[in-house]
Amino acid sequence: MVNVPKTKKTYCSNKACRKHTLHKVTQYKKGKDSLSAQGKRRYDRKQSGYGGQTKPVFHKKAKTTKKIVLKLQCQSCKHYSQHPIKVSFQPFSFIYFSSFFLVLLN
Repeated sequence: MVNVPKTKKTYCSNKACRKHTLHKVTQYKKGKDSLSAQGKRRYDRKQSGYGGQTKPVFHKKAKTTKKIVLKLQCQSCKHYSQHPIKVSFQPFSFIYFSSFFLVLLN
C-alpha cells in the first residue's frame, strides 16, 4: 500500500453532511467472485465436459502497476466514497527510473 494518512479531512457528498468532515482512509479491495453470477454460470456450463478451454485466455498484459483506490468513510455519517490516486511505483520500477536518471546525469 502507498503511504497515506489514516484520516483525512475532505468533502462528504452525502445528503446528511455536504461539508468537509474527517474521513477514515482504507485501501479498496476487490470482493470475492460470486459463483451464482450469470456469466460465471454460463462459463462453467460451457467448460464442462470434453473439449478443453472454450474461451480465449488473455496473456498480453501491458501494465506493470495498478491505480490505487482509496476508500473514504465519513466519521459523522458513515458514508463511503472512493478516491483513485495516480499509478504507484513499485520498488523495481523506482530502481529502474533512478538508475536511468543517474545515467543521464553522468
